[in-house]
Amino acid sequence: MTAAKDGDNVKVHYTGKLTDGSVFDTSLEREPMEFTLGQGQLIPGFENAVIGMVVGDKTTVEISPEQGYGPHISEMVETVPRGDFPPDIEPEVGQMLRVTQPDGENLVVTITGVTDDTVTVDANHPLAGKDIVFDIELIAIN
Repeated sequence: MTAAKDGDNVKVHYTGKLTDGSVFDTSLEREPMEFTLGQGQLIPGFENAVIGMVVGDKTTVEISPEQGYGPHISEMVETVPRGDFPPDIEPEVGQMLRVTQPDGENLVVTITGVTDDTVTVDANHPLAGKDIVFDIELIAIN
């Protein structure tokens, strides 16, 4: 059997969980995820776990922030005046918004706090700073 290696196009089923067991994403109810190993399309810890697997193999891997979504960077959390929000948006904790920065780059932020006067937004990936666990099954190597 051929083992998955860099450059291979692979299909996997996966379930992503926090270390407390709560599931944040899974492909089990949809088509397997398809990607090319070594292209940087996924977090390094996930790609590294697939390398060396053969079709039908299953593995569970715990991924640190360094091999996952990176550390949580406090400078990427900002509290802004509520009046800076468009009047048609009612900010709620957990809400994700796309904002355009002065340089024109789009950024996704998550609202993490709301008061009468301010809204706190976090531009970190929601899984930044967290250890995560993936159950992975290699379905195909194309």
